[in-house]
Amino acid sequence: MCGGVRYTVKKETLRVFFPNPNAKLPILMKDGNVSLLSWGRRKDQEGNLPLGGWARLESIESGKWQYLHPKPVKIAIEAFMEKDHSKDSHWFDMEPGTFIQGLYASKGDEARIYVVTVEPDALERQIHDRWPRIVGSNH
Repeated sequence: MCGGVRYTVKKETLRVFFPNPNAKLPILMKDGNVSLLSWGRRKDQEGNLPLGGWARLESIESGKWQYLHPKPVKIAIEAFMEKDHSKDSHWFDMEPGTFIQGLYASKGDEARIYVVTVEPDALERQIHDRWPRIVGSNH
């Protein structure tokens, strides 16, 4: 489900994990710059956006996120982390020119990024029952 990411900002490589309430994800903007935006919402955080850090592609397509004015974004990372069924962490490097698809959701002054997840293929399913949606630069 993508519980952590690795990316470089200003020549500093960071590992960010969802449980951290200050977790931010690097979003590729249309002008080519990267902006850091808040990753989801935790139980102890104020706000009106959904709890969690993930959005199922099926729920987006069925309109469940529509009231939050969703916009697809590209999360520009070098690697992501998944925990397997035994709770062991595994890091997966991103291929050049690929991104994790994110969902930008907003309500009033609040805005957050959610990692879009899909059903994994057979190999990925051995690690986790949800997988981040990987997209190319032309998506």
